[in-house]
Amino acid sequence: MTFREEEWPEVGDLVIATISQISPHGAYVILDEYDKEGLLHISEISSSWVRNIRNFVREKQKVVLKVLRVDPTREHVDLSLRRVSGPERKEKLLFWKRGKTADSLLRSASEKLNIHYNEICEKAGAVIEKEFGIYEGLEKVAKEGVDVLFNLGIQKDIAVVLAEIAKQKIKLPMIKMKGILELQSTKPTGAKIIREALLSAQRIKPPSGTSINISVIAAPKYRVEVLAETYKEAERLLQKVAEVALKNFTKAGGQGDFIKEK
Repeated sequence: MTFREEEWPEVGDLVIATISQISPHGAYVILDEYDKEGLLHISEISSSWVRNIRNFVREKQKVVLKVLRVDPTREHVDLSLRRVSGPERKEKLLFWKRGKTADSLLRSASEKLNIHYNEICEKAGAVIEKEFGIYEGLEKVAKEGVDVLFNLGIQKDIAVVLAEIAKQKIKLPMIKMKGILELQSTKPTGAKIIREALLSAQRIKPPSGTSINISVIAAPKYRVEVLAETYKEAERLLQKVAEVALKNFTKAGGQGDFIKEK
């Protein structure tokens, strides 16, 4: 999903491109975000010697390229593959995929509401992008609910449908939190007491969208890991797991402590 006004990319921009044709001197590409053609010269494919271009790129392949020169009068764009670092490529692909996801959500909402795609882009998409960024805004809606859209002044019918679709289709990033339980017992049945205490914590029914995992580091230390959609949920669940384990362990005569890991 883009609301870009620029017809051409700028020098230094990273762009998503599809290899359309390979020739002896390079590869011709289509710039997906601009619907323009560009040239990836053989000298800009790799820092090492390129004997066979097809060892580096192939037709229909999606690649991240850096814009070197733009000449709108000649409708010409020169591009580079070798000047794109690994982290840059990863970040650009993530941004592009999120944009495609956002676009798909808006199209689904327009179909469900039986309104034109351009209308939902104008009344919701552009508003969300201006405030948060389009994908980031829809992710926030999936996490916090329809009130995010109401607060932006988006009309009720569009807001309700968009929030419903966002919750269904956006997979929220999970927060991982962990800590160490240290459990010691001098009783002959100490191993059993520890096992029962850990099992009691593992049997906690976590809230929807969260999970608990307890593993052995090396006796008497045991790692507790929880996953949740928000920091508060993760912190609350981790504390509950530790409290249950320590309560049952000390009740059985053991001594224990819990340290939250950073």
